[in-house]
Amino acid sequence: MTAALASLSPTLSLEEVRRRFVDLAQPRLGSEVVFATDDFFADKARLIAPEEPVFVPGKYDAHGKWMDGWESRRKRSPGHDWCVIRLGVPGTVAGFEIDTSHFTGNYPPGALIEVCASDQALPDDGARWTAVTPRLELRGDDRVYVEVAHAPVVTHVRLNIFPDGGVARLRVWGRVRPDWSGLEPGVAVDLLAMAWGGRGVLANDEHYGRVANLTAPGRGVDMGDGWETRRRRTPGHDWAVLELGALGRIEEIQVDTAHFRGNYPDRCSIQAAASAAGDPVSIAAEAEHWPLLLPPVKLQADHVHTFRDELAALGPVRFVRLNIFPDGGVSRLRMVGVPHTG
Repeated sequence: MTAALASLSPTLSLEEVRRRFVDLAQPRLGSEVVFATDDFFADKARLIAPEEPVFVPGKYDAHGKWMDGWESRRKRSPGHDWCVIRLGVPGTVAGFEIDTSHFTGNYPPGALIEVCASDQALPDDGARWTAVTPRLELRGDDRVYVEVAHAPVVTHVRLNIFPDGGVARLRVWGRVRPDWSGLEPGVAVDLLAMAWGGRGVLANDEHYGRVANLTAPGRGVDMGDGWETRRRRTPGHDWAVLELGALGRIEEIQVDTAHFRGNYPDRCSIQAAASAAGDPVSIAAEAEHWPLLLPPVKLQADHVHTFRDELAALGPVRFVRLNIFPDGGVSRLRMVGVPHTG
């Protein structure tokens, strides 16, 4: 793979990228910024913070103006600054979102991104880094998406900036590629977990929270850390389509409405299928006709609902559609089963 395969004119919009891929660099997957040549003005850890970057007028610390991102000091010698992100889970990269929001007179005019696979927390000098972008031109207070084509699984990303400055956020969009070989045969896991490759495909409404949150680790920290739709004022119900990390036979389903009290769904049901093809919109249209895995069941506020005996014998499945009636919020959805990875 060479930098020439990177596209500065991506075929997908940023919104479409967020539908198709997972941010591999998000901290809740265990990702962290393990090294920076210099983060004098702004802590390197903020580069992958999940929140949108903010600007706080008048906020200063011991090093100067507080900025929401990673920022190095003004370089007075040859060279350039760089940092290394260790991904919490291995994955294949589809593209990078580089955000310089609020960095105006202090953004780096150039950047280049490299990747590698290493079993070390911080790869040593013998690591084989591969450049997956050319040297990019950056602008201040801007956000760009750079599409790449890199098939090998990676564990680390290196962001080089030329020569110095600040970047608010770096998102590493791609697919989780778990190592199933370490899982004992017959052991059931949450096949929809983000760490096992589960992902949200599409939801009819994500007004208050993204469908991707349904697959995140742990219980939701608040109502914003789940999938929540607006109040429905028309007939019908809301839904979300998700893809499991592997084909598998589902033995248990957990529907967690943590923190949703006056806005949890009255009922839910789940449809499922072994396969689906096409773009997210095509898959969602097909999902309307999938058979029921879980018939309509009542839900409670702020509660983990566990279903086993209610599940239909559909055999191995790969895609699910969560229907909520009529609207509301769900924190997490767990699909526990044995993967079929052969």
